[in-house]
Amino acid sequence: MDAGERLALASVAVNILVTGLKYFLGVFSGSLALLADAVHSSADVISSASIWAGIKLSRRKTKGFPYGLYKVENLAALITSGLILLAGYEIVRSVLWASERVRAARLPYAIFGVIAVGLILLSFSRYELKRARRLNSPSLEADAQHLTTDLLSSCIILLGLAGTYFQVKLPLDRVAALVMVVLIVRVGVKIAVDAIRVLLDASLDFKTLSTIRDIILELPQVSEINALTGRNSGRFKFIEADLALRVRELEKAHFVVNQIENRIKTRVPHVDHILIHYEPMRRETRVIALPVTEDRMRLSEHFGEAPYFLLLTLKKGNGTLLEESWLFNPFQMEEKGKGIKVSEWLVSLGIDGIIIPKNYEHKGPYYVFSDNGVEMRQTDGRSLSEIKESLIAAPETGSRSKGTTYG
Repeated sequence: MDAGERLALASVAVNILVTGLKYFLGVFSGSLALLADAVHSSADVISSASIWAGIKLSRRKTKGFPYGLYKVENLAALITSGLILLAGYEIVRSVLWASERVRAARLPYAIFGVIAVGLILLSFSRYELKRARRLNSPSLEADAQHLTTDLLSSCIILLGLAGTYFQVKLPLDRVAALVMVVLIVRVGVKIAVDAIRVLLDASLDFKTLSTIRDIILELPQVSEINALTGRNSGRFKFIEADLALRVRELEKAHFVVNQIENRIKTRVPHVDHILIHYEPMRRETRVIALPVTEDRMRLSEHFGEAPYFLLLTLKKGNGTLLEESWLFNPFQMEEKGKGIKVSEWLVSLGIDGIIIPKNYEHKGPYYVFSDNGVEMRQTDGRSLSEIKESLIAAPETGSRSKGTTYG
């Protein structure tokens, strides 16, 4: 059994104990209210047992239900919300309309017995609620709230018994009943609304979706999130995303998607299923980066130590030069790893290709550019004007030219 099943069985045991105590106290003291409440608690035993069965059933996956039966927990929570509302009605009916007969000689024992019952319910309901939220179990959380209504019912009976013992003429139990019923109805309606939202596949909350969005955008290979949706199913979350990636090769795109899935499952609790659709980034332009010397006239021999980088924005198809951007190399003076840092910086700027004077294969920058789908082109030319003219004269056609090294 998992933690949820064990907690549900513990709830069954507590309800059996409470039912027995209430029945004994009712017979012992002659309190009809306690006897009626014992009958109500016996129904709670059935409710808790149903929740245990629902949790056990929800873990199964079959051919007919390939996504699992997780929503059985939400269905159990919806049924429990109905029992909570029914408990509120029973409190009103028993306090406002029912009369009771109490044996005065045994009244103090009944009062202390009800206090003991209340402490048991308070302790276990708080514990169950805390554990249910940690397990993200809607049915166990509803069961904990149900136990809380039982606790409120015991408090009202205690007020009635105390009022009888001290011969208080004010109807303390009736006033308290009206206040507590309002609280009970509020809890029952909230549980019902939450359960219905999940059964109708309502979206995940904004905070969770925002967290998932941030996790996805942490990877520089992700160009854009076209769509991101998620839903709850029982205690689990199902997530779907449509992404545009700066990756051309299918194998590398699959690697990026696996990274995203692992990060989401590590940092977002109770994620069962992630479906990611991806496609290469579609742009009408391409951005080519060039490491440039101090005089801004020639291609720099040293990639990581290049003082400047020139970014050329070209229109795909005809090679029209749309924009030139000069950027100062912020990592020029770094002592170690400047090549990798510059590569990651350029990738974050969204470049599609880079022209370099020598081959960096099997070195740090090569792997950074290769993993992010950035085209690496080696050239023998050094003059920037000649390189720019060759780019414009030979626009990208989708094929790869000879003498070019690609990632």
